[in-house]
Amino acid sequence: MDLGLQDKVYVVTGATRGLGFATARELLADGAQVVVSGRTKEAVDSAVNALAAPGRVHGVAADNADPGAAAQLIHAAVAEFGRLDGVLVSVGGPAAGTVLETTEAQWQSAFESVVLGALRIARTAAASLTEGGVIAFVLSTSVRQPVPGLGISNGLRPGLAMAAKSLADELGPRGIRVLGLLPGRIATDRLRELDALSGDPAAAQARAAATIPLGRYGTPEEFGKVAAFALSPAASYLTGVMIPVDGGAVRGL
Repeated sequence: MDLGLQDKVYVVTGATRGLGFATARELLADGAQVVVSGRTKEAVDSAVNALAAPGRVHGVAADNADPGAAAQLIHAAVAEFGRLDGVLVSVGGPAAGTVLETTEAQWQSAFESVVLGALRIARTAAASLTEGGVIAFVLSTSVRQPVPGLGISNGLRPGLAMAAKSLADELGPRGIRVLGLLPGRIATDRLRELDALSGDPAAAQARAAATIPLGRYGTPEEFGKVAAFALSPAASYLTGVMIPVDGGAVRGL
């Protein structure tokens, strides 16, 4: 299936590892050009080298929480590749902990990056996108049901999902799509860190896998392929939707 990604240009934030990196790799594999970002120059340079697509991938060191990051990223795409077709807004997960345990400072920091940073990037991208453009947010299955021990994510992700749906209504008349991706238990460094908090990572993984109909964690590659499709022209009639990539773990419709 031709996804129509040849020579399309995307910005993928949080792309130095995990889900953002996997998505960037799939976009490049299908012929797109990609601006990848991360918090440090070292991490960005390492990701660009690992993606091994000279002339088609450009790295920018930028923190989503920085008010200047949005303009920096969109400008980089247009300056480097001459156009912008879409963005995938991905950011590292907020600190683990229950609602009672987490501090106001942790909530504030997470809000700046998870919500405000994401919306700045989306709004800035919207000003440059034309018909056929797309904005996608990497959220979490916490949009649909709480994840134990992730109080901040449970609080913030649903709000951003509803903002994304509102944005889909606002941008739909211009032919611009907006959607969310809801990863479940995908085998990333982040998930390994969360499993390790239990003191017995193997046992934590076994317990979690037992709640997933497919009986296993997903791979970053599996997420990346779904994200690349959702961003592509092949998904031109998908907007305002939240797409779970979770092996069936979410029980609601």
